Amino acid sequence: MPLLKFFQLPAMPPESRTHYKRELLAWAFLPMMMGAIEGGVVGVLTKRLFSGEVDETMLDWSVAALAAAQGFANISSFMWAGISHGKNKIRFLIILKIAVVVMIAAVSLVPRTPLGLILLLVCVIGTRICWAGVVTLRSTVWQANYPRVNRADVAGRIATVQAIILASVGLGIGEMMDQNEEAFRWIYPIAASFGIIGAWIYSKMQVTGHTKILEKERAQPEFATMAPWKTIALLKEDKAFSKYMSCQFVFGLGNLMLTAPLIIVLADQFSFNYLGEILIVSTIPIILMPLSIPMWSKLLNHVHVIPFRAVHSWVFVLSAICFGFSIFIGSTVGLWIAAAIRGVGFGGGVLAWNLGHQDFAPVEQSGRYMGLHVTLTGIRGLLAPALGMGLYTMLYRMGETTGGSVFFIGAAISSIGGIGFLLLSRTSPYKSDI
Repeated sequence: MPLLKFFQLPAMPPESRTHYKRELLAWAFLPMMMGAIEGGVVGVLTKRLFSGEVDETMLDWSVAALAAAQGFANISSFMWAGISHGKNKIRFLIILKIAVVVMIAAVSLVPRTPLGLILLLVCVIGTRICWAGVVTLRSTVWQANYPRVNRADVAGRIATVQAIILASVGLGIGEMMDQNEEAFRWIYPIAASFGIIGAWIYSKMQVTGHTKILEKERAQPEFATMAPWKTIALLKEDKAFSKYMSCQFVFGLGNLMLTAPLIIVLADQFSFNYLGEILIVSTIPIILMPLSIPMWSKLLNHVHVIPFRAVHSWVFVLSAICFGFSIFIGSTVGLWIAAAIRGVGFGGGVLAWNLGHQDFAPVEQSGRYMGLHVTLTGIRGLLAPALGMGLYTMLYRMGETTGGSVFFIGAAISSIGGIGFLLLSRTSPYKSDI
């Protein structure tokens, strides 16, 4: 079958293929759990479940926090990189995943009151903080287990599985919540149970050269730190990585600031139900990811991440502009198109975000580089929702009733990052071999 052939990677070394098969199976179950707290899904649920139960301003800012939790929780990445330094990576990953299982199951218990909203925020943000550790440590496993020429293919296949399942989970939750608003009481425990299965499968993973990697880490105790200033010191040590991170920060800021305003606009100005809102904010972009990943994977396999980003970043700029125009004229068709374009961007983004730092980092410092990268993502994830909601509120008070201008501002900010990538790609030694 063509689909099964897509997931096979016969060009990889036999040992790497063994790791890949087990990891692919584990990541078929873990997204069934994580889909329940995907930013767009949990943001839409929260906006509707607590509307009329809590102050609307408080609710809107809570929705912004939930939509951005995946971003700003990454600030904790430097902490996980320090705590896990010199420790068994697989065991550490399993502990984090079990903590995630417990918090996701606890969402089913929150009451629809102001206190319940606070408890929901604690559970979702706590889950994302632990997941930031999973993402940080997973990078070391990937760099150890898969050759550079195959990593984009591996990450792409895993991301494809995740995208298909996340999209399915989002659709299912939207449909069930439209039928019964109390359905989340059993949805979240079931989602958590799939996480247990995924964690058990992942516990059987091996890391190539694990002992040597741990020995090298233990020989560098100065990196076993939870001090953020020592993590950020890497920016002074590696100037090329620093320039890349600077462009990524600006680009990502413009992109991340748009999710919360989009949820608010869809709820307040368009007549969508649960499913319709989840489709635009979450499901459509996720569905388009696996369709675009093969194209982006082929490019990233042959070029350094800097020229890759010089091309890829403009897809998100186009999506933001399309959202802005669609909101201004009240076009639901334009919203679907913008969401689809955003999904194409996500396809390349998931590869570059997970693998880009490896074009700069030696394997024993992969966790350190990824820790800094994810931490900076967290900082912009903390700033971006406040910026997006602040601009939306300000413009609304000034008489701009649609909120479309926020998306043009986001596009402009992302464009600055995109121009930075273009300049770096022209002045850096990183050339394409295709």
